[in-house]
Amino acid sequence: MEQRVITIVGGTGFLGRYVVQRLARAGFRLRIISRNPDRARNLKTAGHVGQIALIAGDITNPDTYASSIPGSYAVINLVGIMCEHGKQDFASVHSVGAEKLAIAAKAAGVKRFIQISSLGVEHELGSSYARSKFLGERAVVLAFPEATILRPSVMFGPEDNFFNKFAKMASISPALPVIGGGKTLFQPVYVDDVACAIETCLAKPETRGQTYELGGPQVYTMKQLIEYILLITGRSRKIVNLPFGIAACLGGVGEYLPSPPLTRDQVKLLRYNNTVNPDLKSFSQLGITPTAVELIVPEYLSIYHKKDYGKLAA
Repeated sequence: MEQRVITIVGGTGFLGRYVVQRLARAGFRLRIISRNPDRARNLKTAGHVGQIALIAGDITNPDTYASSIPGSYAVINLVGIMCEHGKQDFASVHSVGAEKLAIAAKAAGVKRFIQISSLGVEHELGSSYARSKFLGERAVVLAFPEATILRPSVMFGPEDNFFNKFAKMASISPALPVIGGGKTLFQPVYVDDVACAIETCLAKPETRGQTYELGGPQVYTMKQLIEYILLITGRSRKIVNLPFGIAACLGGVGEYLPSPPLTRDQVKLLRYNNTVNPDLKSFSQLGITPTAVELIVPEYLSIYHKKDYGKLAA
């Protein structure tokens, strides 16, 4: 098992860094396919000399990665985008791209395929993001029936774009908006727990052809999460309700920005709860106890505490 090659597509992202660290420690040889491999040279320090190879490739173009898949025991697809930019649209990346990757993996004789999807996608088809993820799941399973599908909730960790985003907003804004009254439910999951789930699935043959929904141990409303961020950063800010209609209009304007803070599609996602279906497999079937928000988030949000943030900004 230690000599097996794992090809990771999208390994330079938030989740990818944790997956690379875990699989490198487990002794796998890793091929990391990314559109910008030069930006991920630091990942090579996670393994021994020659253990980790960085390869330029684009999931939307099989010609860029087809030669890197043969000889792999498993292919892991971590590719995901939250906003569309040019040719990088949801359908091309999440649906068509995932399908082409699964087809290439099956043709190369790969034994395992792990597809990272997103929690709740089967219920949120009004969203282009969710629909593309759902269609990607279906396409992968048709091309590679033994594929394992993992659906994580919003992931948190030191480099996340969730808790950090709102903590930074709280440091500069007198008020924080909550869309639709902040009633949407979330079940945030620690990013390293998701990486652990991937490692566990590779080790357990019985996970072939299965779907797992991955959420943390507790469910929160969006408003509760904002209140928690304010509590641990020592800030007092007004929480303002932003109706869905107004939020959608603002999201439409934001889409013209290079890095939109909000899009209309993201507003659609907020109309649905982001929680694990208790009738489906989850961490418990993998023998993993998920980590609580309260054990991880306070440490990395400490830099935003009002007593320290001024020093940091200076």
